[in-house]
Amino acid sequence: MEITGALTQHLKDIASEARELEQAGADIASTLELGHDPLMQLAIAATATSSIKLMTSITVAFARSPMTLALAAHDVNSVSGGRLMLGIGSQIKPHIEKRYSMPWSHPAPRMREYVLALKAIWACWYEGAPLDFRGEFYQHTLMTPMFTPSDRGCGAPPVLVAAVGPLMTENAAEVADGVLLHSFTTEEYIRATTLPAIQAGLAKSGRERSDFQVVGGPFFVTGETEEEFNQVKLAARNQIAFYASTPAYRGVLESIGYGELQPELNRLSKAGQWAEMGQRIDDVLLDKLALVGEPQQIAAKLAQRFGDVFDICAASVFTGDGYSAGGYSPALAAAIRAATV
Repeated sequence: MEITGALTQHLKDIASEARELEQAGADIASTLELGHDPLMQLAIAATATSSIKLMTSITVAFARSPMTLALAAHDVNSVSGGRLMLGIGSQIKPHIEKRYSMPWSHPAPRMREYVLALKAIWACWYEGAPLDFRGEFYQHTLMTPMFTPSDRGCGAPPVLVAAVGPLMTENAAEVADGVLLHSFTTEEYIRATTLPAIQAGLAKSGRERSDFQVVGGPFFVTGETEEEFNQVKLAARNQIAFYASTPAYRGVLESIGYGELQPELNRLSKAGQWAEMGQRIDDVLLDKLALVGEPQQIAAKLAQRFGDVFDICAASVFTGDGYSAGGYSPALAAAIRAATV
């Protein structure tokens, strides 16, 4: 199992953080699309490192055209010497329409077509294929030598799609190279919904499970002191309650018998009662949605629940202030490696 460590959102620190992750033995440095462009962050990280892989987890696909993202991903992959793993996600309708002013419709079919468009563009650049992609959502039919990258030696990066629902997951397994599982999930949901969808998608493409990567990033809840541990548990409850209020994630709650909690949390969120939302996440639910304990205990739980599922796993932990994008834990990473050999 490969281990990822997340980079923070401070551009001036990206280079040093990437070097530290590489020196600490992390396999992959990952970025989120929050306050900065994740591919810009990885371009900086690429120039400061030599061997660690670089992954967007995620960049928002529907905020960009396939051509725009194909070129940006090419640049990072080229400057890094072929180390990019392009993780993409759909985001949700309000953000796509109101924040990015881009079209939203049928996210799972659109994402499937988006991946195929990326691969058609890259086939034109790297294999000399004519660019003639004509889909329902995207059309790419013009490419001249002037706009074709000249540094094509690294080829195309793998594409991984963030997915929760079965249709998005199945489409990802059909056309992409991997899937990024949401932190808000359960072993029950993964085994009953996610894995069958992956198998269905792989069957459509004639591939084996070994041809496809599953990336997991569970909520890790731990602390060096009892006080810190309690602070982290509270932060985790609040974050989990936020996700659980979203209708799209109700299926995850239903997998463990908590489906009716979702509309209750949604009502509280609309009323701005954020503290009360976290109080609805009891210890039983927290243990289902997070891995709680000391690093060795967490690693053992991870191996038991997901050891045969994850090919790649994050090793970033909650902090008392919330989920930390820069909370890579070497101790947790070492424990995971030992438990999943």
